[in-house]
Order: sequence, then C-alpha cells, then structure tokens
Amino acid sequence: MRNVLPATLLTLLLSAPLVHAGDASPVGLWQTIDDVTHKPTALIRITEQNGQLQGRIDKLIVASGANPNPTCIACTGTLKNQPVVGLTILSGLKKDGASYSGGEILDPNNGKTYKSKLTVQDGGNKLDVRGYVGTPLLGRSQTWVRAGD
Repeated sequence: MRNVLPATLLTLLLSAPLVHAGDASPVGLWQTIDDVTHKPTALIRITEQNGQLQGRIDKLIVASGANPNPTCIACTGTLKNQPVVGLTILSGLKKDGASYSGGEILDPNNGKTYKSKLTVQDGGNKLDVRGYVGTPLLGRSQTWVRAGD
C-alpha cells in the first residue's frame, strides 16, 4: 500500500501539464510565420464571440520598401480593395474536441477563402492553422507563435 500512493501521485503530477495544454485557448495575439520563407508576416488578434472564434489582422510585418498599407485587391464583394490591416481573416471556428473547426480563413494574398482548422500546441504558445479545400488532407498549414499583447 505504501508504494501505491507515491506512484499514483507521480502519475497525477506528470499528467497535469497535458491536461492544461489541451485546455489552452487560441484567444489572443499571434504572430504569423510564412510557411515558405519562415519569416514573420503579420500579427493576428483572435477573439471569441458567442462561442465562435474570429481573427483579424492587427499589423503587417513588411519588408523594407514594400507597401505598408496594402489593400485586398484580389478579394471579392465587400472586401475588395479594403485595407488588409483590420481585415477579418478567420471566422466561424468552434471548439471541436482539442481543435477548433467549422470556420473559414481568408488568404488576402489571393482573395480566396478556405475551410479552416486550428489546434493549440506547446501549452498554448503555438497555433497550428490549417486552410483546406474539401478535406483537411488537401491544404496547407502554418504555425503561428503567441505574441505579447
């Protein structure tokens, strides 16, 4: 009986960080990292309203000489020619187990909207963002890094 208690306590202590990591929220400020160049491109603020996540571009990180205030020229409808900063690019994502799904992500570079899925990683410090057509297998992912508010 003496050996059971320490083993049980050790198991609980070791599993505590795993429970906490799964409960981390994507709400907050995130730095996007381009999946091709691996350089930071923007700061995205994710908020939650009525159980759904949405994300908008707070700031662009542009190369020297690039337009610091671009518009979404490739977008259609009401988003056409809107400033990229302030643009809502994530919408409708709902908690789905350990992930958030059922929403959409807009790529302001090409004006296209894709289905989206988010998964919080690394105890809430990283966010796996997947945009896809049809099934999550047909898409691409980026890892965003939590930024200070």
